[in-house]
Amino acid sequence: MDGESQDRAKYHAMTDSTREDWQIITKHAAPFQKELPNRIVAHLNLLKGDCGGYAVDRLEHSLQTATRAHQAGQDDEYVVCALVHDIGDTLGPANHADIAAAIVKPYVSERNHWIVQHHGIFQGYYFFHHLGLDRNMRDQFRGHPDFEPCAQFCHLYDQNSFDPAFKSMPLEAFEPMIHRVFARPKNSIYLRKDKQAAAE
Repeated sequence: MDGESQDRAKYHAMTDSTREDWQIITKHAAPFQKELPNRIVAHLNLLKGDCGGYAVDRLEHSLQTATRAHQAGQDDEYVVCALVHDIGDTLGPANHADIAAAIVKPYVSERNHWIVQHHGIFQGYYFFHHLGLDRNMRDQFRGHPDFEPCAQFCHLYDQNSFDPAFKSMPLEAFEPMIHRVFARPKNSIYLRKDKQAAAE
């Protein structure tokens, strides 16, 4: 048996797993987690070249949104959320905000997660009426503490980021931020409570 095979869990059904098996799996989880920022960058690059009828492609829209947030003085976490807010477009065209929100949830504040999760509905204020939909769909969340922050995100950074003449920062400029934000989860069902507290 080669070394790689020896460094794998022995069980074939979880009912047969042992602590030793899970120690092996946990050891492999750390380098896999470390590569997450690079996978985020690779997936953002999948948005390049797909305009979907918009004036700019989806990557450029993402870069414009993040650039505007960065230029306004928002912190790294917020800027990264702005950058990846539409990352779900490729696999979740009918619920892209949910995909992006699921990706960022373990790594960001509750407010920033809420903004990413709900930006699709709030962005609808600017165009739903052209599709025969209710542009005020976002009103169901009035009174929520993150209503105004989400409305501001869409108004200041998202709805206006389809400008072919805008000078965006390149994706490479955001990579250090991506690495910082996705370095380790702050909350996850896979973290013990004491580990979650240490990450906060």
